[in-house]
Amino acid sequence: MNTTISRRTAVAALATAVLAGTASPSVAVTPAMAAAPASSAQDRPELRKAMNAFVDAGFTGIQLRVRDQQGDWAAGAGVRKLGSAAKPPADGSFWAGSIIKTFTATMVLQLVAEGRIGLDSPAADYLPGYGLDERISVRMLLRHTSGISNYTGEYNPDGTMDEPGIPANGDEWVPNRFNSYEPEDLVRLALSKKPRFEPGTQWSYSNTNYTVALLLIENVTGHSYATELKRRITGPLGLRGTLAAGNRTTALPGPHAHGYYQYKDRVIDISHQNLSLLTGAGDLISTTQDLATFFSALNGGKLLPAPLLAEMRTTIPTSIPGQDYGLGIWAQDLGPGCGTVYQHNGSPPHGYGALMYSSPDGSKTLTASVTWLDSATRGSAKDFLTLVDALVKQEFCDTPTGQTRPDKPGPAF
Repeated sequence: MNTTISRRTAVAALATAVLAGTASPSVAVTPAMAAAPASSAQDRPELRKAMNAFVDAGFTGIQLRVRDQQGDWAAGAGVRKLGSAAKPPADGSFWAGSIIKTFTATMVLQLVAEGRIGLDSPAADYLPGYGLDERISVRMLLRHTSGISNYTGEYNPDGTMDEPGIPANGDEWVPNRFNSYEPEDLVRLALSKKPRFEPGTQWSYSNTNYTVALLLIENVTGHSYATELKRRITGPLGLRGTLAAGNRTTALPGPHAHGYYQYKDRVIDISHQNLSLLTGAGDLISTTQDLATFFSALNGGKLLPAPLLAEMRTTIPTSIPGQDYGLGIWAQDLGPGCGTVYQHNGSPPHGYGALMYSSPDGSKTLTASVTWLDSATRGSAKDFLTLVDALVKQEFCDTPTGQTRPDKPGPAF
């Protein structure tokens, strides 16, 4: 196999909640990236407090945007880079990771709407020559029920490795973070391994499913994934800071916050890397503004016909309590006083975490990027999910605990 076999790993405990991201080398700095637009909403002290909780926990920085009945509000907290007092840009670029899965699923469903793909047809019909099990449907790929092995490794519920794959985190990944990989090689590697289960019988989050979906998009349209992404989503929505990195080694373009990894006795800036190890599954670069625009449009019915948006939102239980998976999207029950939100978060191998949440009608969104100094034990990232839960509930619940908001404002938490 070509030494450019992709290196994508599910990042264990954070894998299903925060996975993979990317950038592009030749991207010019656009006005949208160069300066964050001024907030149109009044200040949000409760959200600032939730942001500062990340910094207090040891994260280097966070940039946050919310759009709701109070307007569009964006801010940054912490520092843009180590050794600097400058805050992260309110709308800087960042590695958005597995959030690209929602983009990929949307494009596949658009092809379904055009009659070019059958959602319940065998994926092998559109990708001959790979030896895909004929029982695996397109729907199974998007829902993570295909059973195809994950080329970045399979993990047990407790985060321990079940079956090794191409290392995409920890000290093994660092020296190889600039390696380049081809999606065809990644898929063939995964298919050379024993399936995790019979197609359609279980659920297991696998990057392979979405790299297969990328190849399916390219084979059906005759165009590159990047071309279709621009034609179908980023172009029509005016998303000037969003792109798939593909097989490129690059630093984040424009103003951006830096993520780091502690490797032996060195601190490495990992804002510069090659994420072809997660093609179609985690190689996205974006901004909080672009993600808010995309997710609002998707949930508002502007990107898919109503029946296919309903298919996307038809979920099944997963290994994560309170979070069910549809087709490239999570439905998360936030509890009493909160209701259900739709989301897909992401994280590249280390140092970055991205958030994308929306109300069912798309009228309220929360998008963010968090940066930190990581290590083999993930450092401060161990607190990530707890802090995210508090932040999201601050925006989507009556109060962070889901109870009715008191007549007189109290503490944020």
